[in-house]
Amino acid sequence: MHRADVSVVTQMSSTDVADLKPYAEFARIAYCLPLIVGSWSCGSSCEALSDFKVSLTGGNDNSIQYYYVGYWPTKNTVVVAHEGTDPTSILAVLTDANGLVEHLDSTLFPGVDRSVKVHSGFADEHAKTASAILTEVKSLISQYNATSVTLVGHSLGGALAEIECVFMALNLPSHIAVKGVTFGTPRVGNPAWAALFDSLVSDFKRVNNQKDIVPIVPGPELGYSHVHGEVHIVSDDQVVLCDDDSTDDQCTVQSVPDIFEGNVLDHLGPYQGIYIGYCLP
Repeated sequence: MHRADVSVVTQMSSTDVADLKPYAEFARIAYCLPLIVGSWSCGSSCEALSDFKVSLTGGNDNSIQYYYVGYWPTKNTVVVAHEGTDPTSILAVLTDANGLVEHLDSTLFPGVDRSVKVHSGFADEHAKTASAILTEVKSLISQYNATSVTLVGHSLGGALAEIECVFMALNLPSHIAVKGVTFGTPRVGNPAWAALFDSLVSDFKRVNNQKDIVPIVPGPELGYSHVHGEVHIVSDDQVVLCDDDSTDDQCTVQSVPDIFEGNVLDHLGPYQGIYIGYCLP
């Protein structure tokens, strides 16, 4: 499975940029305690999404990242959001030359070719909650007649959301659209993974902020490749849409050539004015 060699950069309109803001709010909320999320009492972010109906929360911020599932009437979609992790912690894992890739679980990802591999840590974390989340998503689709499912996350949570996009595409009826919006997401798998993802999930944005170093790891030299959909916040008033691992000067790979020329604080934001990585109840 091969991908086209594409390097296209487009200036995003202010309207398209503003449309990403609710997804940044969803991603920030994922850092809150399940008790806070369950009561939808997470301050300004929950107030900005006041019509959202949360139905399932979980995780313990240790062996299982926080997550939540619910229905968003504004878009008639079921939303699944995953918590991320401290940027210094994820960098230590993702810059390890011994970082392993593994085949996808054929039970969770039926019919996927054995050439497709993803980071073992991401795959293992996703598997812990996959069945429970899928059951809840199916229930909400039936209850509300939702037409889509939207996967959201930041950092490690973005990697989980990326994997979950493919998981949903393979396990939900074909008439249910799959959308993903992630923030500060590392590379998740090998080129075969990226090609599979691109073939199954067309509605996807992975937003990178300025000099954030997390999106450039793990590197291609370790066998990793990004999926499509890069949105790069170059500055507060310049946001561009790139594709694949574009080498254009305005895109992440070129503007952050290595971890020594980046800024780990940019991993936290701002994304459309929102900082992600901690809960603001």
